[in-house]
Amino acid sequence: MSINTGQLLANRALLTPNLEACLGAQYRFTFKETNARVNRFAAFLAAQGIRRGDRIAVLAKNNEHAVCALYGAAKIGVVTVFLNWRLSGPELIYILNDCMAALLLYDDAFETVVEQIRDHIPTQKFLRKGGKGADPEFETVLAQGSTDEPEIQGGDDDPCVIMYTSGTTGKPKGAMLSHNNTFWASLGLTHTLRWAHKDRYLLTAPLFHIGGLAPFFANVHAGVTTYYLPDFDPVRVYQLMAEERINFLMTVPLMLQAMAMVPEDKRPPLPHFRHFVCGASPVPASLIQLYDQWGMKICQVYGATEYAGAITFWTHDIGMDKMTTAGRPVFHGAVKVFAPGTNQELPPGAVGELCLFGPQVFTGYWNNPQATDKVLNDGCYRSDDLGTVDTDGCVTVVDRLKDMIISGGENIYPAEIESVLKTHPAVAEVAVAGRPDKKWGEIPVAFVVPQANAAIDAQDVISLCREQLAGFKCVKEVLFVEALPKNATGKILKHQLREQLA
Repeated sequence: MSINTGQLLANRALLTPNLEACLGAQYRFTFKETNARVNRFAAFLAAQGIRRGDRIAVLAKNNEHAVCALYGAAKIGVVTVFLNWRLSGPELIYILNDCMAALLLYDDAFETVVEQIRDHIPTQKFLRKGGKGADPEFETVLAQGSTDEPEIQGGDDDPCVIMYTSGTTGKPKGAMLSHNNTFWASLGLTHTLRWAHKDRYLLTAPLFHIGGLAPFFANVHAGVTTYYLPDFDPVRVYQLMAEERINFLMTVPLMLQAMAMVPEDKRPPLPHFRHFVCGASPVPASLIQLYDQWGMKICQVYGATEYAGAITFWTHDIGMDKMTTAGRPVFHGAVKVFAPGTNQELPPGAVGELCLFGPQVFTGYWNNPQATDKVLNDGCYRSDDLGTVDTDGCVTVVDRLKDMIISGGENIYPAEIESVLKTHPAVAEVAVAGRPDKKWGEIPVAFVVPQANAAIDAQDVISLCREQLAGFKCVKEVLFVEALPKNATGKILKHQLREQLA
């Protein structure tokens, strides 16, 4: 029997029809009710002439209607593209033209940007959620559709979702995740962490991020209730964790840092809470230790869009002595270290390119075979991340391969320098990039954003490096800036920094 992501929801609705599936500020749907809504949306798409292989796009914050669209589309073989709602009009225009979306579902809060891009994209059909306007409204058209199960179309290695990468080196690329990818990714989560039937999950990470979307695949598979939080607010998160008896949630380090600042009297008792999952960037050991002192565990995740989500997990069971690692590969997955540019596997502890294997590996970039061929090779995804795997199987991510600086024949990893400089109390943010140098090939340069009203000079930065790093790793120049260039997901655009140094 073929795997279809939408069919999995129908199976879950049959098994546990009355179990709460999707909760929000103004709605509570069981799995039976959710599946009925999904079927209505599939019927709507079919009535619009949208067929297997076509793409629809979703511009929405965390809410049930976004995944309703995904699962309805999946049942009839239609591909869903989740759009980053932080993007500008021109960035959205590029993506919608690249994927040739036949329909755009958008929250009424984004009506202004939709009007700006409407005449510049191939999309002919629009559907709004809430508000008032000329476009049909989601709930209105949903009420007109049939709740009958549609004829399942597509599945297995057909694309189910296209997730556009953040484009830190140029134009974003659409990573195609198949029905099989979402299936195996869900197993990787539920077979690695305690992700159990009738658990309750708080969705805080945005759905346009694989860390926000992938957990819902697991929640359907395992029968877990999902509460959708459209906007992150640390106090509100604590309230919901208590009121909705939340067992776990996905976060990024900035979220946990914000939650750590919430006064104790606004942090209610959480008898049902089990752990945070935290990723997108390395979790500081100090943050893990702080929450551990409060009796709250953090599971660190290393993931990638092209791997349909989680690659590895560090958990407390692995040991606090390993908390600076990314932990071990998910069930059904594997990580090997190859010498960059080769298929030569390196021994434990050696730094090389982290290469990923398993059924979670994506099928390629949409309409971009050249980019696909650069990263896919015989079932292996070459991550472009530098790292190690130790004798215990724990992965450590060292840096991005393209960010590595080679100075006098020595490899320098900017992330290592950045982690040292971030400890200075007057440093708000820092990024290190290489400047071409006739003698050394490259030299490391630090871009520093000082804390407001803080006193710091270049010598302070260089001295801190010399205290904690080998001489060849120390930054040779410091540039103080008001802000670092970032993309819509908050990742630093290192290529722009290198362009400034060229």
